[in-house]
Amino acid sequence: MSHPSHVNHLASLSDRAGDGLTRRRFVQTASALAAVVAGAGIAASAPVSAQERTEVTLALDWYPTAQHAGIFVAQERGYFAEAGLDVKVYTPADPTTVLQTVGAGRDTFGISYQTDVLFSRGEQVPVVSIGALVQHPLNCLMFKADAGITRPADLKGKSVGIAGVPSDDAILSTMLQADGLTLDDVEVINVGYDLLPALLSGRVDAVIGAYWTHESIVAEQQGTPVDFLKVEDWGVPDYYELVIVAGESWLQEHAEVATGLLGAIQRGYDDAAADPAAAIDILVKASEDIDRAVEEKGIALLAPLWTDGGKVPFGTQTDERWQAYGGWMKEKGLLKEDVEIDAAFRADLLPASTATPSASPEASPAS
Repeated sequence: MSHPSHVNHLASLSDRAGDGLTRRRFVQTASALAAVVAGAGIAASAPVSAQERTEVTLALDWYPTAQHAGIFVAQERGYFAEAGLDVKVYTPADPTTVLQTVGAGRDTFGISYQTDVLFSRGEQVPVVSIGALVQHPLNCLMFKADAGITRPADLKGKSVGIAGVPSDDAILSTMLQADGLTLDDVEVINVGYDLLPALLSGRVDAVIGAYWTHESIVAEQQGTPVDFLKVEDWGVPDYYELVIVAGESWLQEHAEVATGLLGAIQRGYDDAAADPAAAIDILVKASEDIDRAVEEKGIALLAPLWTDGGKVPFGTQTDERWQAYGGWMKEKGLLKEDVEIDAAFRADLLPASTATPSASPEASPAS
């Protein structure tokens, strides 16, 4: 799927789980260019009447997959309603516009990527991350399992496919440098969004941009097992692959709405982690054409990432993580020096009962 991009999805959303586009990657390209209730508690004693609920939209970054499971669980089990919210969850016709529609107020909330939030703020798009969907990168360096690659140094003289977004070279060069190589030691080939097809067909020896929680499963399903190296294990600062975003000015007057939404989603992801099979049932009900076998395996890989193995509440973000990754982007020339990293996220919007010191207002200048 994607993380600074991932999966072959741009080619067509209708190609759903089939090939392996990079969701984030195509969203990243576009980005570079450019709850509500009086109370919003996470568990009201009784659902607020439909007439009293605040209507909001939540635009997804891609068609529904296991990474969105908790959102659909929250919808199905009435957690949004209990928070006084009437949430329209949908996949835009063009998911690359999520940050722009949220920044402009046409969508209330959206799912995007930490990298793209920073890119967008550099382009004066006023979006803010209000919660992390996963605590670590999903993007990776992927290769066939029998390729004889166990570390970046093994890529010497080999070809690496990229989608062509700005972060590709930065991630690859960082991983290579961490193991004594440079970009001059490999052949970099722009394969567009056909990352997985390019790898499985032998056009390239490895790719940057595939999600280890999705493309690895699709590849195995297609009869060619793959292996991968996580980017954060080889010099790239740890970051939040997927984040929930809202408009900066809107948040100033509607913080309680964001807290209500986060509380409901938090409950949904806690439920999904506790009973993955039931979560997939709900996901299939919401989007019947998904590949159930892929998503069942995907949710098993994703669930620990939602709370970092139970170490933090769902949604947690820290200033340390944002500053380290944003600083790396600036160092690599991906981000303008005047972009204020601590203004790109809010760590103070999680329900108070679940906030942790690392995500508290005191711990983050952004709050």
